Amino acid sequence: MAKQVNKSMLIHEIIEVDPGNAAILMASGMHCVGCPSAAMETLEEACMVHGMDVEEVCTSINEYLAKKEAN
Repeated sequence: MAKQVNKSMLIHEIIEVDPGNAAILMASGMHCVGCPSAAMETLEEACMVHGMDVEEVCTSINEYLAKKEAN
């Protein structure tokens, strides 16, 4: 089963699941993924600060992880 992320995970945990997730976060508009304080925010908190839809970001990351697992 493919790894999955959820909105309550910390940003650093999401990047630890797969470093490629950082690129998805940055492409979504979250350009501060390397910031130490951002690493301690949940995905939901970070999306709220950036005016992003947490469900869309979660879906994008989980689709990426599922495709990677399938290959």
